[in-house]
Amino acid sequence: MIFRHSLNSGGEQTVRRITESTGFFTADEVNIAEELAREHLEKGAEGSGYYFAAALTDGEIVGYSCYGLIPCSDYSYDLYWIVTDAKHRGKGFGKRLLRETERLIAASGGKNVYAETSSTPLYAPTRAFYEHGGYIKEAVLKDFYRPGDDKVFYSKKLA
Repeated sequence: MIFRHSLNSGGEQTVRRITESTGFFTADEVNIAEELAREHLEKGAEGSGYYFAAALTDGEIVGYSCYGLIPCSDYSYDLYWIVTDAKHRGKGFGKRLLRETERLIAASGGKNVYAETSSTPLYAPTRAFYEHGGYIKEAVLKDFYRPGDDKVFYSKKLA
């Protein structure tokens, strides 16, 4: 696997395809992922504040992350998205992509990474992914998305 640290032309369609493939995200969420990719392509990482890392194997993008410095923070970053194509899940690509994303954040002076996800059973693998990656559950906002669907915040301090 190799990594690309930005999206190429047409990257917004790749982000949409990968995000849709998971079956996890609503149509609105898929649209948001595509919108962030489009803004990254139009304005660049610095101009948009959205940085991307893409994991490739055999020339195909099999996963991506999107992250950015939290406004008004000196060194805290949001991990907006980390997604692996459904046909490539369970092969360790997500773990390697997470480590690469954390490496890029640290290289930019980042010290903290924050991620958020849903509390529903569908997202149990996502919560386990963060926890196995060394993230700590920091907070839960009850009924955030809808009744019975809490927002779960995770954090990790980088060395």
